[in-house]
Amino acid sequence: MSSQLFAICFNATRPSELARFWSGVLGWEPAEGPEDGVAILPPDAAGFRIRFLPGQEPRTGRNRAHFDLTSASPQEQRQTVARALELGGRHIDVGQLPEEEHVVLADPDGNEFCVIEAGNKFLADTGVIGALACDGTQEVGYFWSEALRWPLVWDQDQETAIQSPGGGTKITWGGPPVAPKTGPNRLYFELALPVGADRDAEIDRLVSLGATRTATGAGDDDRALLLDPDGNEFSLRLRG
Repeated sequence: MSSQLFAICFNATRPSELARFWSGVLGWEPAEGPEDGVAILPPDAAGFRIRFLPGQEPRTGRNRAHFDLTSASPQEQRQTVARALELGGRHIDVGQLPEEEHVVLADPDGNEFCVIEAGNKFLADTGVIGALACDGTQEVGYFWSEALRWPLVWDQDQETAIQSPGGGTKITWGGPPVAPKTGPNRLYFELALPVGADRDAEIDRLVSLGATRTATGAGDDDRALLLDPDGNEFSLRLRG
């Protein structure tokens, strides 16, 4: 049995505060139980959770991934922006053009995200998190399509996107140029296998697809840390 996308993890300077921000923006409920740490849960059990883990690494440039939030109407877009600002977010300039209709914000920890205008056809019927938009190569899009067994829903001009067969949030990669990686990513994927699954066999499968093993976390009995073909960290865990 192959692993599934269990969570998007944020390394955060103040995990509990960041969880409250995203819970308020998305309307997701906090997870309960010590095994979840600080996490919020999607309304659909088939979706991924968001986990907030302590991390004190200094920020070095923009994140390689950010959320694109959807809007059903111009009013809803304004409401989402206003709610984010009230909860501690702020407007930022990442080079967006005045005529572009999406709004670029940062959460209280400086992580960028966008509130997309209503009527965006690519993000139709995806949910409140329309996409996890990533800087990355075509190769890494192909890797994650095979790793998660999610079909490619976009593959053009070296830009790629995948989506679960059950629908929901898309994961996109913008193609070149990809900025050099200067330190650990603040956002990363956490994959999970059911307890009793063969973790070593799954690691071998991921390596055969282009992942790289790392020494970090090698002593953890239920968690392994790997790198995808673009050098992005991701973890694999056993879960109950």
